Amino acid sequence: MSSASANSTSKMPQLTDEIKEQILKKDVTKGPRVSGKEWKVQKKAFRVKALGVKSSWEKRQLQREKDKQTNAKLKEMKEERERERKEKIQTIKERREKIAEKERYERLATIMKAKKLDRLKRREKRNKMLKER
Repeated sequence: MSSASANSTSKMPQLTDEIKEQILKKDVTKGPRVSGKEWKVQKKAFRVKALGVKSSWEKRQLQREKDKQTNAKLKEMKEERERERKEKIQTIKERREKIAEKERYERLATIMKAKKLDRLKRREKRNKMLKER
């Protein structure tokens, strides 16, 4: 029987000092485990967010500074585009106004010419009538 007990003890895994400490050290605030497996190692929840917090304060400050610079650059570019767009609109409006004014003067010129022609025709009629007498 001694050989059987020797075989069973050799098959059991050897406990390391760290595991022994975790088993022996109990958190009394938690209370007993519901499953009753007191010998199991207590595991903590794995949180991915906790991995992101490891960046240092200086790195975060540098990142904030870079973000501010990029946002300022983007804002400046948007303002530049808006200014160019407004300038285009203004030039188009001015061009349209000039064209409208030119057409108006042309219409007035045709009206004035017609009046002048009318006057000339009347004069010619008058002269013709005078000649025929």
